[in-house]
Amino acid sequence: MMKLEKLAVSCGGTGGHFYPGLSVARELNAAGGRALLILGGKNAPGQAEIARGFGVQTLQVAALPLSKNPLKLFRFLLAFLRGRRQCIRAFREFKPQALLCMGSFASLPPAMAAKSMKIPLFLHDGNARLGKANKFLSRYAKALGLSFPSPDSAQCRCPVIHTGMPLRHELLAGKMEKAAAMEEINRRWNVDFKADAPTLLVFGGSLGASSINRTSRISKTLPGGETIQLIHLAGVGKLEELERYYEGSGGRKLLLESSPDMHLFYSAADMIICRAGGSTVTELAYFGKYAIVVPYPYAAENHQMDNAMWLASSGGARIVKDSDCTEENFNKIVLDWLREPDKYREMGAKLAEIAIPDASRRILNMIGNIVFVARAV
Repeated sequence: MMKLEKLAVSCGGTGGHFYPGLSVARELNAAGGRALLILGGKNAPGQAEIARGFGVQTLQVAALPLSKNPLKLFRFLLAFLRGRRQCIRAFREFKPQALLCMGSFASLPPAMAAKSMKIPLFLHDGNARLGKANKFLSRYAKALGLSFPSPDSAQCRCPVIHTGMPLRHELLAGKMEKAAAMEEINRRWNVDFKADAPTLLVFGGSLGASSINRTSRISKTLPGGETIQLIHLAGVGKLEELERYYEGSGGRKLLLESSPDMHLFYSAADMIICRAGGSTVTELAYFGKYAIVVPYPYAAENHQMDNAMWLASSGGARIVKDSDCTEENFNKIVLDWLREPDKYREMGAKLAEIAIPDASRRILNMIGNIVFVARAV
């Protein structure tokens, strides 16, 4: 049977599309194949630089979001046609055996180029609810890989396969015991955290989450609250505001804007408060830590709620609506956690039962099996 050796991966758009696509590309390269990342949108230059740092070949193409505004629609069409031409030229030179699209508007030019050249198209969705681009492109695709069981998979016009969500290699390799993570955190940030103290991790994604940032403070009157160690990632541009919020509060704290070292924080934490993006809930499952998830209420088609429900179905997470984000509610949960830490540790461990750490390999196997079985037939 032939082997998948050359794959084009379209993963432009947000980090939620880019990093899973990069993980698949790195997996193929590590197995002796070659991947070409196709990037579109305003983040493409920075994403290309990151990918090249891992030895992954990239192509930046024109791509704009679809709009009902007549002027923006005209610009979208011009960008689409230009991006499609760029992809056709690149595909003629690279000769991919298949194209994998990770969703978003940036997938349209390469997908239509692949269709015109009869290159097999595959899709992957990073959320429980399918994105609009994937629903549209599914009519041309051989299969779509699901990160989680999807409530609307019936709207997909191609076969769906539960592959899981690809995680960054650094996260997969960085899982460690709490004591080792604490030692490294203390060294890097000059803090004095204890391995045997209850540790709470709070974050709201790269941009932060105001509803979480403004309501996660532990009350001074909370029994045992002074023993809690807090790690809180504010989000880009929100650290100063967060520092003001925590002024006068007790306990050990590490307040940061952001950090690429999430594997340390996940490994060190005993409980986590966060949003419910596709990558985040996948990471929570892999590290097996109990989580309070607050779905972003304005996410397209409320897909973060679907992600959160998948996570909570294991018993290892609790959903708190954004409108219910209050210090009082969080403190009630934290108090129960302090009283029964073993119970929460056991519930968090249940998340590992639904984790799929080899998602990148499963996606490559899906593509290779379908492409070469079809050719053999």
